[in-house]
Amino acid sequence: QVQLVESGGGLVQTGGSLRLSCAASGRTFSRQAMGWFRQAPGKAREFVAAITWSSTSTYYADSVKDRFTISRDNAGNTMYLQMNSLKAEDTAVYYCAARPGAWSTSPGAYPYWGQGTQVTVSS
Repeated sequence: QVQLVESGGGLVQTGGSLRLSCAASGRTFSRQAMGWFRQAPGKAREFVAAITWSSTSTYYADSVKDRFTISRDNAGNTMYLQMNSLKAEDTAVYYCAARPGAWSTSPGAYPYWGQGTQVTVSS
């Protein structure tokens, strides 16, 4: 079992930055692929970024590539999402998720989820 808690969301102006954190508990965290997803009001949950358990590979949605950076600290059981050059369309609730094995862009592939943290970008 893996329990996940996100933090770091808030209100920021267009062009600003935020860093989200995802604190994990559970002895198998280091063997989980991790991902960030987001959900805007009235829209489906969408993939943002993913990272392998060893941090050797990362993958990003086209909409956030070159602006967002995913990373993880297995010793500290924490994953991060550094978000730069934020746009109004980045406004959403952001969720972290974990799954054993390889990462995936599909929300349905992740059995473990945090409660979400709100990110609001004002124009």
